[in-house]
Amino acid sequence: MRMRLAGALQGVMWLFAAGAVQAADMIALRYVDQDPGGPPYATRILVTPDFLRMDSGDDAGDFTLLDRHRRLVFNVSRDSKLAMVFAPGTLPPKPAGWKPRLDANEPARGGRRFTLKVRGVVCSEGIAVRHAMDAARAMAELKSVLAATQYRVWKDSPPAMQHDCDLANQVWNAGDTLMLGLPIEEREFTGRSRTFESESRQPLNPELFRVPEGLARVNAPS
Repeated sequence: MRMRLAGALQGVMWLFAAGAVQAADMIALRYVDQDPGGPPYATRILVTPDFLRMDSGDDAGDFTLLDRHRRLVFNVSRDSKLAMVFAPGTLPPKPAGWKPRLDANEPARGGRRFTLKVRGVVCSEGIAVRHAMDAARAMAELKSVLAATQYRVWKDSPPAMQHDCDLANQVWNAGDTLMLGLPIEEREFTGRSRTFESESRQPLNPELFRVPEGLARVNAPS
């Protein structure tokens, strides 16, 4: 009986140790992004239970940081010695008849092909997989915090540049496609695209999730 109890305790201790190791990891996602008319560029997304960091893959470069608990976004520019701080704002009511359509039925590459449409126009399309779901949730949380700022940018734009798809992709339906899973392919109506390259777990580096000392913090209007 004592030997069985000792073995059971050892198993419990091993599980706690394994959990501690996993908690000390961070998810590292790498994508290739491309803006219309521009060259492809690397995007790295690091995710922990507390933070999301988006950068070019350079630990010492500029980055965007989401504090998932405080729901604050910091856009860090080292050369300017500035950290813009974005907080959630209040969104106006949706327009009458606002009924985007999200279709996600066709199997593709181990996931589902999705299409988000507004009034018959394809706003975004791609493939999402049910994998690294906490990373997908963190990406949706980032969009949620920035939604009010994105709406202000849309509202201040010339009427000819105010597209319903911007409201769908960045404001009212910003996280809809991410609820389907991790995007491995995505293309927006503007021509902007994102392609998944790799996913890994790496040892947690807390320094990557801190705003550097000596930067002026400016609250962005929302």
